[in-house]
Amino acid sequence: MRDQGEKTCPLCAEEMDLTDQQLKPCKCGYQRKVGYNKEKKWQVRPSSNRASGSPSGGESVSSATTEAITSRLNTLNITESGAQSSGPVASLQFGSVDLAPQSLVQHQKVIWKHKSYGTVSAPTVEAEKTPNEQKNVQLSKLFKGNLLENFTVDNSTFSRTQVRATFYPKFENEKSDQEIRTRMIEMVSKGLATMEVSLKHSGSLFMYAGHEGGAYAKNSFGNIYTAVGVFVLGRMFCEAWGTQASKKQAEFNEFLERSRMCISMELVTAVLGDHGQRPRDDYAVVTAVTELGNGKPKFYSTPDVIAFCRKWRLPTNHLWLFSTRKSVTSFFAVFDALCEEGTATSVCQALDEVADISVPGSKDHIKVQGEILEGLVARVVKRESSEHMEWVLRDFPPPPLDVEGLDLGPTLREICAANRSETQQIKALLQSAGTAFCPNYLDWFGDDDSGSHSRNADRSVVSKFLQSHPADFSTGKLQEMVRLMREKRFPAAFKCHYNFHKINDLSSDNLPFKMVIHVYSDSGFRRYQKEMRHKPGLWPLYRGIFVDLDLFKVNEKKSAEMVRSSNEMVKNEEEDSSLADEDANLMVKLKFLTYKLRTFLIRNGLSTLFKEGPSAYKAYYLRQMKIWNTSAAKQRELSKMLDEWAVYIRRKYGNKPLSSSTYLSEAEPFLEQYAKRSPQNQALIGSAGNFVKVEDFMAVVEGEDEEGDLESMKDIAPSSPSITTKDMVAKNEGLIVFFPGIPGCAKSALCKEILNAPGGLGDDRPVHSLMGDLIKGRYWQKVADERRKKPSSIMLADKNAPNEEVRRQIENMCLSTKASAIPVIPESEGTVNPFSIDALAVFIFRVLHRVNHPGNLDKSSPNAGYVMLMFYHLYEGKVQSFFESELIERFGSLVKMPLLKPERSPLPDSVRSIIEEGINLYKLHTNKHGRLCLPFALSRMARDVLWN
Repeated sequence: MRDQGEKTCPLCAEEMDLTDQQLKPCKCGYQRKVGYNKEKKWQVRPSSNRASGSPSGGESVSSATTEAITSRLNTLNITESGAQSSGPVASLQFGSVDLAPQSLVQHQKVIWKHKSYGTVSAPTVEAEKTPNEQKNVQLSKLFKGNLLENFTVDNSTFSRTQVRATFYPKFENEKSDQEIRTRMIEMVSKGLATMEVSLKHSGSLFMYAGHEGGAYAKNSFGNIYTAVGVFVLGRMFCEAWGTQASKKQAEFNEFLERSRMCISMELVTAVLGDHGQRPRDDYAVVTAVTELGNGKPKFYSTPDVIAFCRKWRLPTNHLWLFSTRKSVTSFFAVFDALCEEGTATSVCQALDEVADISVPGSKDHIKVQGEILEGLVARVVKRESSEHMEWVLRDFPPPPLDVEGLDLGPTLREICAANRSETQQIKALLQSAGTAFCPNYLDWFGDDDSGSHSRNADRSVVSKFLQSHPADFSTGKLQEMVRLMREKRFPAAFKCHYNFHKINDLSSDNLPFKMVIHVYSDSGFRRYQKEMRHKPGLWPLYRGIFVDLDLFKVNEKKSAEMVRSSNEMVKNEEEDSSLADEDANLMVKLKFLTYKLRTFLIRNGLSTLFKEGPSAYKAYYLRQMKIWNTSAAKQRELSKMLDEWAVYIRRKYGNKPLSSSTYLSEAEPFLEQYAKRSPQNQALIGSAGNFVKVEDFMAVVEGEDEEGDLESMKDIAPSSPSITTKDMVAKNEGLIVFFPGIPGCAKSALCKEILNAPGGLGDDRPVHSLMGDLIKGRYWQKVADERRKKPSSIMLADKNAPNEEVRRQIENMCLSTKASAIPVIPESEGTVNPFSIDALAVFIFRVLHRVNHPGNLDKSSPNAGYVMLMFYHLYEGKVQSFFESELIERFGSLVKMPLLKPERSPLPDSVRSIIEEGINLYKLHTNKHGRLCLPFALSRMARDVLWN
């Protein structure tokens, strides 16, 4: 019963007036309504819309939106086990909610719970909430209660982490490939190690940790990549186990959950974008098995991976072992002979002849992917690996062949062809995967389909995580890793999301999240390796780290015990010392030219070709071939072919860019015709002609590259603002246009042009603008007020929206006023900041040419340079591609304003040096003193240089 405000009768759920409140039939303080009729059916009282209970301006979601979210999540429960009844009992009717029958116990004690009420005939039972009702309450707390904002870190605050999925650490060898090869041969020759070689399939990383543990791509989850992965994994079980598939799927998921394990796979499909050659079939091969339950992740040896896969009939990769000097030197000789013309057939046959042990893969690369082979991965392993492998091959024979004549349902390509939006494809794939692999859709649709609330949590989660006490050893090691990367400003993001799987555990003292550690560039791994040399106790920086993160509080007694325990935590891990640290990570990736010409010279050269023209493209591919040490003869052959390709594709497409995700639709037919001209051309191309058309079944992927080893494609500068959307914005609702930019990015000029343009944005909705520099007080509250007054209008929010807090307010406005939002950003080519130095120079130039600016940021401002650097710094650490994809994920669309001409002259060195010096000074001052307004000299220098 509530202590404040109106009081409610716990029996009939009606409000109690002053007379009712005087009745206290029991000395414990229990109250009920005077005129209560025990025969009356009880109803769930509708939630009140009292002013006192309505959300404040700072709250994130309206009650209507919360109901929409919870209703959506209710539909996501495919199976839920209810209580077992001891006899036939009628279900209880709570208004319109059916409660599952519960076993009745005679003489059961009545326990009254706040806002739980019902009526039954004797015997009386406790009125329990259904799981869905409990979930509704928890979601209401999460989205309406500002639990994260109100969660303060003190001495009773702890954090507990559980690594859910991860892949091998990425070690960047500082030695040259030739030095690594020499060291490998030396170690094998002395009997210190064995060399293991495996095929590199052209796909993307997919990790699976069970139906509760989750499905993950390289740096993300809950998207088309993971939906495709779950479907392919489920289908492979059906192919391998036939009529036993459902049983084995359930056993496999239960085993992963109980053992806290994760499997990593190379996912190869024709629906997720082009790599080296479109595969003929959609499949996956297991590349790692990892135990995650006891501290540091433990990776299975390759023989153990094969034993694990053969037990569960999972596909394995083709690999070879070399344990003598003769075999290992023969391997490198074979690669050197075939590196420029090798295909899957010739390479596999040659390696079978020289290897000491050859283990064929479950999937024949030639049959399922084709002749174009991406490469080989060679690494040193323990010298006992050969003996271990022989034992596994003897005791774990290959599983039986695929089940014949079994109807497996629609294929991946058929499903994607029948559903032409990303949301539809994900739903159809998960439904086809079945409940064993996907009992609910929480990781994909934890929020409403229309984007009723972002699953992204506030970035303060990471800060609170680092400030809390670690509840166990592994949590302390993860804190150490994250703290180091933040302090050293590594190019990485720590993305936190609400963990909807643990929503029933949510309370003001217990907040569950999922954290993704995303390293943007290989330089981050190299820098971390150097740190590990100085701090040997550091955990390795794994590729794709996904962590369940719980923040919680305990009482004073328990807190003291846990603090004492955490201070006494001792590392309890067995380190493998059979190889020295320097040699344990020796690995070299060996790629074939027939793959590289498609992926790097054609695909990654598209941007240069269309932006800068054939001459720049020629310089690009010649530079690449020089880096690869391509032979002079092959360089001449490739130059002739690539020049012809450039003329062909430019003539066909003009200035319209060719999509990198489907570039093989044009490249493969061209290569096929080129190969037919001569045997020499055929050897250069490797293989062509087995072309797979993907236009009808391509998954909807917005420019993502989950594999990550391909160079990112820069967008071609359009002649007018370009729009990238997941779904078109509905025109029967309101629209908010906002600007995640920097002063001087021309947002006010664009808003003015839109207001003056006849017809506005091309529909009948009225267009309004609020200029931030003219609004006194809380700007975004003013925007929200205008939205409520004119719900179907288009609002131009003429103010910079640089940080997470502002973008969350915009999301909440969309929820509460049924509007869509479109972010508009200047098109730039930033790296660790979405805005390049060239773009920042233009913005400063524009600001210094302003006169009488209403926001007092113009040529007469004494600290214009500082203000510009302050805004620029707000975007620091955001890689452009991630920044843009995050906006698309949250708001469903993105508009880019053209800013810089592709053929522009280079930025003068004097301007660049001043701006870079200012950025470094700003970082230095803010890191040391916080917001210190000192760089006035930059403004004066920038005036002098930019003005002239």
